[in-house]
Amino acid sequence: MTDTKTPAAPSRRFGGLAVYGERRPMAMLLLGFAAGLPNLLIYDTLSAWLRDAGVTLEMIGFFALATLTYALKFVWAPLLDRTNIPGLTRWLGHRRSWMLATQVVIIAGLWLISGSNPQTSLGAVAAFAVMVGFFGATQDIAIDAWRIEAVDDSRQGAMAAAYQLGYRVAQIVAGFVPLALAQFYNWNLSYAIMAALMGVGVMGVLLAPREKQHVVRAIPVSDIPSRPVAEKIEWVLRIGLIFVAAVLIGTGLTDKIDAFAWAFGAVLPEAALGALSAGLAESGGGGVLIQFAWIVLGFGLLFFACAPVPGWRSRPGAYLAGSFGAPLKDFFVRFGKLAGPILALICLYRLADFVLNIMNPFYIDLGFSLIEIGEVRKLFGVVAMSLGVFIGGWSVARFGLIRTMVVGAFMSPVSNLVFAWLATQGHDLTALFVSIGVDNLATGYAGTALIAYMSSLTSIGFTATQYALFSSLYALPGKLIASQSGKIVEASARAADAGGPLGALKGLFHALPPESLVAGAAKSGVSPAGLGAGYVTFFLYSTVIGVFAIVLAFYVAPRHARLIAEQKKAASQDEPSGA
Repeated sequence: MTDTKTPAAPSRRFGGLAVYGERRPMAMLLLGFAAGLPNLLIYDTLSAWLRDAGVTLEMIGFFALATLTYALKFVWAPLLDRTNIPGLTRWLGHRRSWMLATQVVIIAGLWLISGSNPQTSLGAVAAFAVMVGFFGATQDIAIDAWRIEAVDDSRQGAMAAAYQLGYRVAQIVAGFVPLALAQFYNWNLSYAIMAALMGVGVMGVLLAPREKQHVVRAIPVSDIPSRPVAEKIEWVLRIGLIFVAAVLIGTGLTDKIDAFAWAFGAVLPEAALGALSAGLAESGGGGVLIQFAWIVLGFGLLFFACAPVPGWRSRPGAYLAGSFGAPLKDFFVRFGKLAGPILALICLYRLADFVLNIMNPFYIDLGFSLIEIGEVRKLFGVVAMSLGVFIGGWSVARFGLIRTMVVGAFMSPVSNLVFAWLATQGHDLTALFVSIGVDNLATGYAGTALIAYMSSLTSIGFTATQYALFSSLYALPGKLIASQSGKIVEASARAADAGGPLGALKGLFHALPPESLVAGAAKSGVSPAGLGAGYVTFFLYSTVIGVFAIVLAFYVAPRHARLIAEQKKAASQDEPSGA
């Protein structure tokens, strides 16, 4: 991954725990906090302020577009791999200079929001939110690249764990502190304090050691004749196509027409936009296929925008092909036939987790109150997940990256079985604690394992681009099929009520507390026992789809380990004998 010089491996005496006391993970904790803070502030928390100010729900929905930049950051990630910031890069180094520059803009954006009034300047608030979202996503690119390049593979687990811990603390702060301050003071003060809290990220940049000298990989264009006027026109056309591609991908990822309507509503008939929106909103499998079509079309257009024109060599074509194509080519050259299975593993690794998008309705159907759900999920659940994150980082340092990745592949699907058990217990607070504790522990471990593994797949010079692409891909299948979760539960419940194989599961629900599943069953038009059978079927389904990741992990792990050994052997043979 990187040849950055790092401290010696952590002492076995401490079983890998000593790595957490090093300077880099400590800096990573602060940078993780800086990464997590803007994301929640520009939509989730901001939507509470907007509603409090009397903004319509329809208008608030458009603010979700500000968060779309996080899903599309791979589009401009090559810029961070190939561009220095004058003066700042010489002082701080390539990655740290980008981190600091983006943090300054984020602080300015939050400060400008704090000085605004949504009732009189909603457009300005929207513009500032988009600014914070774009530079927040750009900060993520720089932080991820520094995290990967600053340490060797044995420390990637600790760095991923520190990042996740800092990120989750920031989400708790951004989700609670502004609301509390607004309750007792006002929203303007709350956002001003959030802007000040971004100073934690600045401290992280200054604490972070400088990574090894970044070398921008050259794109040879000296043999291509210069055509200044034609090149300017070509740049405008290609960048325009990239923008359209990003809108198409974003529309498919969010299954909402808002971004597309914002970009092209002025030139498309309202009837056409309505038809496109209806297709995305379709509840059946057709809606998923339409989402997938938007995404495929977007990536196809992105490839077209960056590919050289046959028979026409131009500098814009060479630059874009080198910026986007070279990182992909590097990955496929390094991993050969294993590249496809590795990408499939990344896409499927957390799939069993991502389909669990109906958990709050599940808890409510079991009879738990909102306070019980909030206390267990947001308080105890965060502690359990943090413990899983910590153990995942320790596991990478102690047992190695590949073994940890394989163990993590088991975590999500196996832990989902505990929810099938919870369904049979009904409104039992102890069972809720056990279920959420087991699931969050597993989620923290698996998340750390995946981040560390994806980090190990990048190469120097392409770190930002490759990791941004991996991080965008890994959630893609889950976003597409999670929309079917509720349909699976209700269809399975109706099938159980009708008899047949699923009907046998109804026997598990004869002794439930009286408040469990009754209200939910009435809403879905099924019996309480049938709804319970539907939930059990869904959790078994989520476990089964996780098996694909387990199989892929067992396939990839020995081959990846063998490839690493071969590459190290080849590298040692290439070294001069006197080295």
